[in-house]
Amino acid sequence: MENRTGLLSGIRVLDLTRVMSGPFCTSMLADMGAEIIKIEAPVTGDEARHFGPYQEDESTYFMMLNRAKQSVTVNLKSPEGIEIIRALIPQCDVLVENFRPGVMDRLGLGAEQVRALNPSMIYASISGFGQESPLADWPAFDLVIQAMSGIMSLTGPKGGPATAVGESIADVATGMFGAFGIVAALFDRERSGKGHTLDVAMLDSVMAMQLTGLSRQLYSGDTPRPAGNRHPVTYPVDSFPTSNGDIVMVCFSNASFVALCELMGKPELAEDPRFSTNAARNENEEELRGLISGWTAAQDQAELVSRLQAARIPAGPVWTLAQLAGSEHVEARQMVRQAEHPKFGTVPVVEQPVRVAGQKPRADQFVPTLGQHTDVILTRMAGKTADEIASLRKNKAI
Repeated sequence: MENRTGLLSGIRVLDLTRVMSGPFCTSMLADMGAEIIKIEAPVTGDEARHFGPYQEDESTYFMMLNRAKQSVTVNLKSPEGIEIIRALIPQCDVLVENFRPGVMDRLGLGAEQVRALNPSMIYASISGFGQESPLADWPAFDLVIQAMSGIMSLTGPKGGPATAVGESIADVATGMFGAFGIVAALFDRERSGKGHTLDVAMLDSVMAMQLTGLSRQLYSGDTPRPAGNRHPVTYPVDSFPTSNGDIVMVCFSNASFVALCELMGKPELAEDPRFSTNAARNENEEELRGLISGWTAAQDQAELVSRLQAARIPAGPVWTLAQLAGSEHVEARQMVRQAEHPKFGTVPVVEQPVRVAGQKPRADQFVPTLGQHTDVILTRMAGKTADEIASLRKNKAI
């Protein structure tokens, strides 16, 4: 036990994913100590290797998503390539794939076909709409899922057009739910000895995140609309200007609103019928926002946040990514780590955020070049000789 390097140490994952949702899932497993064998197409590799931004000719997007994975090139269109995958399956605990539904079955690598080779395999399929859906054949990208999930209809300025969230939230959320399901399945396997087949859909994942909007839609039939930065039912929970940057504050109760009024030097506002209840504050939002903004706009951002927090009103500055990355918090939490890279020496990566008492983040963090680990994995796990590997390469199977 002393030699363990993470909670998932000893777990081996056969990673047939590409682009983002699947690779994000397996990167979380890698951060927790699992061994990830990433299968990529020869020559071109994962499509994400060709997505910007770039450092020289290497995708930094790919680097962020594929830390601590061993890259093995296998041609899945070649019978010899499929046989390589079949040779690896019995030695792995988890298989993760995010091809369009039906592709793995056609390759002879569907869940039942894989479980015939390894009955205890955890087989996770990530797709846009799930394996069994009227929309299963639709191509799914993050923006498409955001649009169909309803989250775009909630995002943006009040009265404005539907707006995408400023990150690939559908891909990320699906990856997290996928990792959660895999770990739960591994836990059950310890008790039952049985493998599991997991079906993780991007559209389902984003829907499951929208608790506030769905609590309105499903219980009252009230379809939410964009509300800007404010909370859709509680006010003032919103962003406000200061003299040197915006802040957010969360006055989530009558008591916190009374504290805000006192801080503003206008305690009488708390008794004003226009603002004395949450319903009244919502009804008179524009007028209240004007009063609060007039006060905050003259304040220094850092000083105002400090005063609000001292009054027990949750508040924070609106940061850019540059401010976040350079913050004392990120440094203290070691959120940006350096990973070994064969070409650049080291590159920055952001690992999964869960901190486990008594365990440090993995020390052997690295980012692979395309096919970097092909020979060593085929030798160690598939029993191939140097001559056999050379023949596979000549036949374009790897």
